[in-house]
Amino acid sequence: MLSVLSDRRYRNLFLAQISSLLGTGLATVGLSLLAFDLAGADAGMVLGTAFAIKMIAYVGVSPFAAALVAPLPRRPVLIGMDLFRVLIAAMLPFVTEIWQIYVLIFLLQSASAAFTPTFQATIPEILTDEERYTKALSLSRLAYDLENLISPLIATLLLTVMTFNALFAGTSAGFAVSAAFILAVSLPAPARLTADSFAKRLLRGVRIFTRTPRLRGLMAINMAVAALGAQILVNTIIVVRDTLALGDSAVAITLGTFGAGSMLAALVLPGILARTRERTVMVAGALLGTLAFAGLASFLLIGELVWPVLLIVWFITGFGYSATQTPSGRLLRKSAHDRDRPSIFAAQFALSHACWLVTYPLAGWFVSQYGFQAGLVLFGAIALLATLAGALLWPASDSDEIEHSHDDLPADHPHLQGARSHRHPYVIDEIHSRWP
Repeated sequence: MLSVLSDRRYRNLFLAQISSLLGTGLATVGLSLLAFDLAGADAGMVLGTAFAIKMIAYVGVSPFAAALVAPLPRRPVLIGMDLFRVLIAAMLPFVTEIWQIYVLIFLLQSASAAFTPTFQATIPEILTDEERYTKALSLSRLAYDLENLISPLIATLLLTVMTFNALFAGTSAGFAVSAAFILAVSLPAPARLTADSFAKRLLRGVRIFTRTPRLRGLMAINMAVAALGAQILVNTIIVVRDTLALGDSAVAITLGTFGAGSMLAALVLPGILARTRERTVMVAGALLGTLAFAGLASFLLIGELVWPVLLIVWFITGFGYSATQTPSGRLLRKSAHDRDRPSIFAAQFALSHACWLVTYPLAGWFVSQYGFQAGLVLFGAIALLATLAGALLWPASDSDEIEHSHDDLPADHPHLQGARSHRHPYVIDEIHSRWP
């Protein structure tokens, strides 16, 4: 897997991603402490609102940002967003009112909503070989999981010698280092765009999504991922501290077990995807997580929850979670031309986070009202229904190249090359407005 790092441009982008993720992780810990400093017992409500604002920024800003930056060179856009995040993070230590947290979080996450899809769309233009790109997707998944483990550790070490405001300095440093890595390499120029209006560019990604069967299936599977993930990320602390009466270290170990399952999947996925289609892997991964939830709910009918059982279920769910989520970049890559990739990655970014915007608060409210076991049943059912919908919307016969005809084009149109019926990789564009 690490062989893909021999490409200098990708290596720099991967290091930029790690730096950015570490900065974001430090900010998460710092915000928790800042919220407690300002709001005391109401810190949970402040953080919940802040995370909701984060999702709203992701869902609302990402398509607009993609439409605005599509004609612009990638490197200045990425560096500019990093430097903007440096500035916003540097302002966080001076916050004295709760509303200021909300404003700065919205600005910070709006910059991330512009940065992340542009960054993701750049990788397949650098790694044009599908096998190498798959390895890059797995490395990216590993980076996210490692950040969840390493950032709290770094934050703990820093807090032994300085105040929590120093964590925001670390956040700024992470974004600054990210900008430096991107500055050190050249990136592909954006593909030449057609003279479309801003409104058409704004809706292009969603239009491609809704008209491409495999992407309609991905939209449903996004909900399965959000259902499984929200139950774990929101309620692990409750079940470990309250139900099992274990300490903070047990919370970290339990979440780490989920991350370990995810990392194992990321390590083995390149080999699996070399032999197996994305649809099979993603549907199987979502079903694996769903079955893990169902198994734990059934176990609770006959016995009390014990920590080793929870760890096993979280590990299995983490494996399924990563198997479901990681291959999505391959679907996006094959479903759009180079010039449309920023739009389609932005659409995936917005649509997937819209699912989280629903499941995050639902997970917190439902389990607080009806209990952990009921939460397993509800979110397992949501994941199952979403997975079945994805399997139905995404035909098993899906193929990259499709035989089709163009009766609507003049006989001398350059695309036809003398034949009205032909076969090639099919994507939605100006000539192919609907799926055949």
